[in-house]
Amino acid sequence: MSLVTRCPVCATAFRVQRSQLAARAGKVRCGKCGTVFDGVTGLVEEGLEALQLEPSPQLGLFDPSRRAEHEEQALPEFLLREEPQPRSRLLWGLLFVLAAAVLAAQAAYRFRTEIAAFTPSARDAVESACKVLRCRIAVPRRPDLMSIESSDLQADPRADNLIVLNAVLRNRASFSQDYPALELTLTDEAERPVVRRVLMPADYLGASRPAPAEGLGAGAEASFRVTFDAGRTRATGYRLYLFFPQ
Repeated sequence: MSLVTRCPVCATAFRVQRSQLAARAGKVRCGKCGTVFDGVTGLVEEGLEALQLEPSPQLGLFDPSRRAEHEEQALPEFLLREEPQPRSRLLWGLLFVLAAAVLAAQAAYRFRTEIAAFTPSARDAVESACKVLRCRIAVPRRPDLMSIESSDLQADPRADNLIVLNAVLRNRASFSQDYPALELTLTDEAERPVVRRVLMPADYLGASRPAPAEGLGAGAEASFRVTFDAGRTRATGYRLYLFFPQ
């Protein structure tokens, strides 16, 4: 059901729908003079007086006699559109900057080890931040830049069940790295594993040579010798891998 509202400025009456009035809390724009007014307050009853109803401004698009008029001026909107306020734009801008800063801080905290290793100039700032946040900068772990340069497995002449592992580790990175764990696997004639043992840094460096907190230096090597009991295992070969535990 259509209603009739009257512009308080030019007294032009228009037919409106309830949905149009509800869309913007009753605010409408006069299609003749462009005044924005309360369409609910301006409602009038048909039949009480003779009303000269103006056609909807959109009809001018199809009426050749009114087309020129609408080509000279922009087609007026019937419903009032709310323009964004400068204060709202400023608030959204501040929220965006704050969110970006929080994401950057989270990324810096998550990759603090990599930042300190690959950007020495930023290490002091990262260490200062960690003192405040009570976090620790771990020694980097890049297994692709750590290698076993040489290794040798021999029987210990002192006893049949003892074997001796000699190996040399090399850090090929341009920064210090943590000492890796080593997996030693003894194999039989068919290269099937018969014994597997994992050696942590404390196992192969020994109590007299604990792993330093700064790890193995850039381009440095570390040699070690480990003796352990293989039991009654008859092994003819071995495999040695390095890895960093999760």
